[in-house]
Amino acid sequence: MVKQTIMLVEDDPDIVTVLRGNLSLAGFAVATAGSAEEAAQLLVGEAPDLLILDLGLPDYDGLLLCQKIKAAGHEFPIIMLTARDSVADKVLGFEYGADDYLIKPFAFMELEARIKACLRRREKYAEPKPERLCYGELKIDHAARRVWLGNRDISLTRKEFDLLYLLVLHVGETLSRDDLKHALWGKKSLYSWSRTIDVHIQHLRQKIERNPEAPELIVTVTGVGYRLDVAAS
Repeated sequence: MVKQTIMLVEDDPDIVTVLRGNLSLAGFAVATAGSAEEAAQLLVGEAPDLLILDLGLPDYDGLLLCQKIKAAGHEFPIIMLTARDSVADKVLGFEYGADDYLIKPFAFMELEARIKACLRRREKYAEPKPERLCYGELKIDHAARRVWLGNRDISLTRKEFDLLYLLVLHVGETLSRDDLKHALWGKKSLYSWSRTIDVHIQHLRQKIERNPEAPELIVTVTGVGYRLDVAAS
């Protein structure tokens, strides 16, 4: 059986030694990088199944590395490790593309559980999906991650694109906020206080609705969630 590979991007040698040993005992193959540049060079070769990313790297902030990884089209999950524990830092981490966020110090058992949860979600949502979708004036190219409304090219963030694509895949169906959060971030990645789905929906409406104050495409289902209402062409 081929082992799943975890890449650990961490500059503290003591943490690297402990995590590498525990991850190996847990049955994973482990690759390590002590800086963002070293990680970027390793990723030119073979991508891991999951990346564990320390934010306090010696060359530049791990948030920037996370952003670059996602911009390059890598889809493997990223778990951020950091001592930054403010709500703003957590939200920023998710906005930059993290799939989970763990505060130092932490127990390895918790990290292992989060790794396995991320890998399960990746397998669940790795099923082949249509590359191109077209509903009315709305057109989506999943491979190129581009969206058009009529002849207008719409610029979306990574999460805005993922959210819109999910709504289009389930056009006409009402998806709850929990369904959307779990699909995009996983059950443990966002907290009950977060209204992040509502914020992303607002941003999407600003970009694709004729009148964002009276949306016709992304419809609110009061007390439940959202539904995409577009007529198939």
